Amino acid sequence: MPNSNKKLDKKDLMYYKKILIDTKEKIASQLKQIASDKEDHSRDVSGHALHMADVATDMYDREFSLGLASNDRELLYKVEAALQRIAENRFGSCEECSKPIPAIRLKAIPYTQTCLKCQEKLETR
Repeated sequence: MPNSNKKLDKKDLMYYKKILIDTKEKIASQLKQIASDKEDHSRDVSGHALHMADVATDMYDREFSLGLASNDRELLYKVEAALQRIAENRFGSCEECSKPIPAIRLKAIPYTQTCLKCQEKLETR
């Protein structure tokens, strides 16, 4: 568990790096599963006429899966950016104001780029 010091030490960085790598692996696994499910549906053509409700359900399922995959890819990008910040020794500092991001925020959202105050400002713009 990281300490709440202003500057993150090597032990803290390794803690967050492990969390981020675990998150990255989980997301990659989810994306792989979504792709696998998509392939299974595309091969499920038996030659029988499908009921319109079945077609609509299949379309909804595909759109839903694509939405999940899109969200996962965006999250994966944020995780990879956080890992890059660790490698560049910039992790834990707000990208907007350069102040340290509180440990409680990093623990909740380890891939965050901003402190809470700056995030609120970004969201109100």
